[in-house]
Amino acid sequence: MTETQAAPSDPAGPAIRAALGVGLAVSAYGVSFGALAVASGLDVWQACVLSLFMFSGGSQFALIGVLASGGVAAAPAAITSATLLGARNALYAMRLSPIVGGPWWKRLAAAHWTIDESTAVAVAQPSLRGQRVGFWATGAIIYLGWNLATLIGALLGDLVGDVRMYGLDAAAAAAFLGLLWPRLTARQPIVVAVAAGVVATVLVPWLPAGVPVLAAALVAVVVGVANLGGRRIA
Repeated sequence: MTETQAAPSDPAGPAIRAALGVGLAVSAYGVSFGALAVASGLDVWQACVLSLFMFSGGSQFALIGVLASGGVAAAPAAITSATLLGARNALYAMRLSPIVGGPWWKRLAAAHWTIDESTAVAVAQPSLRGQRVGFWATGAIIYLGWNLATLIGALLGDLVGDVRMYGLDAAAAAAFLGLLWPRLTARQPIVVAVAAGVVATVLVPWLPAGVPVLAAALVAVVVGVANLGGRRIA
């Protein structure tokens, strides 16, 4: 053998680095949820239970946001808003099902960690192994970090002050955008991203929480079915 072929790089490395970058940024935002949950009238244990069992940041913020404005009487509206916003995870599950694979119990366990960030990190990886590592690593990091941050925020409560001043929401959004941006290399993904952003932005002031997100998700379905911006099959 005259030449030594370089061994293929392990796809787990980039997946874990992406999981760490996104996971740490998103987990830090859990401090905001814990503090706001207590400010909206929840006890510390109630805030922690929400993070443990609901584990969907957007749905959790929607729930406490409605409760803060309407109290216990607004509970039905709060639950409805949180459910609508969390419904997008069902769309993610269809994409992640072949990635997760395995027996039913493994898919059931994966369902609880099927969120925006674990989906984004998974689908951004070029290989199946990288996708699986990215999904499970992101889910584990955020689940542990988010719950710990929720507890810290709930315990600190008013000591945290106005949590919006720390810009933690911007850090999470920036990490998510960092995953999305490299994928916008073809016309069709750009069409989906721009159209979904416009639809969500226009509908947010007019519709209940969760509905604009679902409407934006439907943009991808319409674009995919109609093959808008994609190559025509001869």
